Amino acid sequence: MKIVLIRHLCTPGNEKKQYIGRTDESLSENAVEAFQRSRNSYPEVQTVIASPMKRCIETARLIYPQADICIEPMLRECDFGLFEGRTYEELKEEPAYTAWLESGGTTAFPGGEAQEEFRARCVEGIRKWINVLTEEKAESAAFVVHGGTIMAALSRLAEEPHDFYHWQVENGGGYEASVREEEWLNGRKYLKEVRRISA
Repeated sequence: MKIVLIRHLCTPGNEKKQYIGRTDESLSENAVEAFQRSRNSYPEVQTVIASPMKRCIETARLIYPQADICIEPMLRECDFGLFEGRTYEELKEEPAYTAWLESGGTTAFPGGEAQEEFRARCVEGIRKWINVLTEEKAESAAFVVHGGTIMAALSRLAEEPHDFYHWQVENGGGYEASVREEEWLNGRKYLKEVRRISA
């Protein structure tokens, strides 16, 4: 089975380099216009699953206009707490932000979501849907989600191990991978042959 993981297109906050997690922004006009001009081709799939946030649903509708979109709440972005809506330049002098950076981004966001909880729920959401797709004998599916969601999923599920930040991807970019259904059903729940796809 082919699995495609796609990061949503840019929002106004992304363009300003803000931390955008729980903020439910729509896509920016620039991003939509650029997508429509580019006519980028993404892998064809049978099933499309998206985060419940506007930016992911809108991206899914642009890329897969004929698809019925399945919504999965576990795949929403992390809540950045006190960092939400702010930029590096605005935060760089704050001790809490410095401490978070020095932790390698592994500690909880002040007033936000703990990284371990965020990563665990993203992996649970992906596994849940691959279980369903495997049972349905689906041949392909796309997950239209957030950068952090993709990083969380691949840092835990990719057969070739890499850390969380190795899997960073630009808006509109992502990865294609394969699942061997028999192995998955027998407990070897890995995404194999992961390769980058460009925006």
